[in-house]
Amino acid sequence: MSKYGFALATTVLLPLAAAAQSAPNCAPRETVVARLASTYGETRQSIGLGSNNSVVEVFASVESGTWTITVTTAAGLTCLVASGQSFETLAEALPTKENDA
Repeated sequence: MSKYGFALATTVLLPLAAAAQSAPNCAPRETVVARLASTYGETRQSIGLGSNNSVVEVFASVESGTWTITVTTAAGLTCLVASGQSFETLAEALPTKENDA
């Protein structure tokens, strides 16, 4: 995921993460990471710092194509905020200055 795609995902998903923190899809980080690995074969693909010192991570399986985005609070509570299929790693070049959008 590019820096810009990650920034966009962070901007869109962080409000959802705040609402999800009281939902049953939250658990200690170790539990969530272990479940993603054992059930879906997902490993961490990217990481970034969100608002309130939260950590946003993208986990994915290159074999099955499943992916999950999590947000972890400073207290270590990890919440699932999005998941899906057809994960792909991209390495897109930045547009040239004369082609800025």
